[in-house]
Amino acid sequence: MTGFTPENQAVPAPAPATKHVPELGPQAKPKRNKYAFACAILASMTSILLGYDIGVMSGAMIYIKRDLKISDLQIGILAGILNIYSLLGSCAAGRTSDWIGRRYTIVLAGAIFFAGALLMGFAPNYAFLMFGRFVAGIGVGYALMIAPVYTAEVSPASSRGFLTSFPEVFINAGIMLGYVSNLAFSKFPLKLGWRFMLGIGAIPSVVLAIGVLAMPESPRWLVMQGRLGEAKRVLDKTSDSPAEASLRLEDIKEAAGIPADCHDDVVQVSRRNSHGEGVWRELLLRPTPAVRRVMIAAIGIHFFQQASGIDAVVLFSPRIFKTAGLETDHEQLLATVAVGIVKTSFILVATFLLDRVGRRPLLLTSVGGMVLSLAVLGTSLTVIDQSDKKVMWAVVLSIATVMTYVATFSIGAGPITWVYSSEIFPLRLRSQGSSMGVVVNRVTSGVISMTFLPMSKGMTTGGAFYLFGGIATVAWVFFYTFLPETQGRMLEDMDELFSGFRWRDSKNNKNASSNQEVEIGLNKQ
Repeated sequence: MTGFTPENQAVPAPAPATKHVPELGPQAKPKRNKYAFACAILASMTSILLGYDIGVMSGAMIYIKRDLKISDLQIGILAGILNIYSLLGSCAAGRTSDWIGRRYTIVLAGAIFFAGALLMGFAPNYAFLMFGRFVAGIGVGYALMIAPVYTAEVSPASSRGFLTSFPEVFINAGIMLGYVSNLAFSKFPLKLGWRFMLGIGAIPSVVLAIGVLAMPESPRWLVMQGRLGEAKRVLDKTSDSPAEASLRLEDIKEAAGIPADCHDDVVQVSRRNSHGEGVWRELLLRPTPAVRRVMIAAIGIHFFQQASGIDAVVLFSPRIFKTAGLETDHEQLLATVAVGIVKTSFILVATFLLDRVGRRPLLLTSVGGMVLSLAVLGTSLTVIDQSDKKVMWAVVLSIATVMTYVATFSIGAGPITWVYSSEIFPLRLRSQGSSMGVVVNRVTSGVISMTFLPMSKGMTTGGAFYLFGGIATVAWVFFYTFLPETQGRMLEDMDELFSGFRWRDSKNNKNASSNQEVEIGLNKQ
């Protein structure tokens, strides 16, 4: 391996044991790679598109209902249908990113959402508004799939959790912007206010499309295209040391089926590897035991993230606060802004804990807090619903538990879902595998969003949150028994990690890498 001396090459072993890179060991924890940091920020800005749409729709739907004279059922469909429409973008994004690259797929996502936002802003009626949601939904689907994949592929292992959590950070930033937009335009004339709220969402997509052009292409995609020279230059900029860059390149070459002794700048790669041929067969029809386990883990974490009710809280928080006793639009929107502040603050805390605490501890703590918050929220809303007069302690408790729910979600289940699902798939399967997770995420979110209002009428709002709490309890059990720790692992080692994972061992097993020594691989459990 070019640039390696015998004492720091990967130690050969008859079994897939552990590779050591001593250059990375005795020194202190490496500083954040500023170039990788900048790339992650630019890529993750695509997530603002979804966040803004979720946030702005929570308030805009109040005025859309009044202006267009539509029913609660139509409002629920309008709010949730974007998640269903986004399936088209998510399904297409995997193949698109394998063909044109991760970077230009991000540009495409921004362009499609830009068109959708303008259509919604100029919508004269409900049908036209639904068409705008359709176009915007496709852009959101592209954005949701490609941002975490690109960020995971460009990030060094030491800070991958931190950087790959950025899409969730920007989703929350977008939600916050949407809430502020609601408050800012709520005083406008009825026919203009909600149109400004929706139409102004075109601005972030323009900034995004311009900024992405300054990003490099994913080194793993470049290797899959046989462009080793370009991949090496990107890895040199995004790795913590030259030794790590060389090691990452060799691992990616091995995963792509390129001989280790091949050091040409451009090599011929089979169409099967370079354009994702046969991937769906490998994922769904003939998966290995490890790939099957990865698929179940990715689908499970995306399903439970949404099935525990987060989008119901974020989208319908004004309705929830109205049920809790806040009577005016202004009071409800102010409380919703507070939700956005809490959610964004705690997601920022989570980004700094992911690579220090690990994925499993944060995820389990987060979901445990969500279960408790949902149980208390359901109880307080039930007390309010059953009382003839205003019960102040229940009002205060319901508002407080909405805040604790979004806080506990944001510190674990929110960011870790995207981090985890983007890093566990083998290289050849990563784009399509990640898109499968996003499909499950958006379908579940769409179903929850469109059924929340009818469900609240049928079983009361408190009963709906009891249901979400039960689902979150099942989620905690699933995460505890099925998801191994991935902190510090190289992306190319995930297949081995999942093939040998046993939950009892993972519970007590120390992480394979620490700040003092980077070890890649898996000691057999």
